[in-house]
Amino acid sequence: MKYLAFATIIMALAGANAGQVGAETITSSYTSTAPKACRMIGKPNEEGGSTTRVCPGKSGLVVLINEGDLREVVSVGRSHQAAAREPAAQAWFGPFSSTGDTVEWRAAGSKPFAIIQRWQIADNSEQDKRGGPVSRAMLAVTRLPPGEVCHVAYIDVAANPDANELARQAADDFARDFKCGADQVKTVGQSGRTTALTKR
Repeated sequence: MKYLAFATIIMALAGANAGQVGAETITSSYTSTAPKACRMIGKPNEEGGSTTRVCPGKSGLVVLINEGDLREVVSVGRSHQAAAREPAAQAWFGPFSSTGDTVEWRAAGSKPFAIIQRWQIADNSEQDKRGGPVSRAMLAVTRLPPGEVCHVAYIDVAANPDANELARQAADDFARDFKCGADQVKTVGQSGRTTALTKR
């Protein structure tokens, strides 16, 4: 009986350890894309005023930000050349747009699988006090390698008080299995004016 009890304890411990190994720990960390934290690539284009900068990311990845005609695109890769070849590097919006200076990285263990960024999208249907278009906030979730880099989800900040949590949940739930070019970018939570502006 002693041997049976001992074997039962060992099997129970092994099962518990296997459960711990199978349950991944997902965490957030942050990097900056402010110009002072990044490296400019080439010189600004005089005709269109476009600029390109490369910012340090996580786990050997870099963030590429290309701005032209008052619109930004953001991509990620092992190098700025690799990032420029990803679908995300062509994911621009019709209205003027820009991103915040903070990138949130979602990682399983030490491996990042998605980023979350706050975007400002210009709404030409309404003017601010200075006569320019009103700026509306949105969170975009972007999947990371292995596999292609592309947007997977949009969350309207004004329509969703828990927008940050919704973005993290979207990243955790389906970013890794999202197939760029085949799957449709999802609007997560309540849709609103900002997510409507993303449609081209």
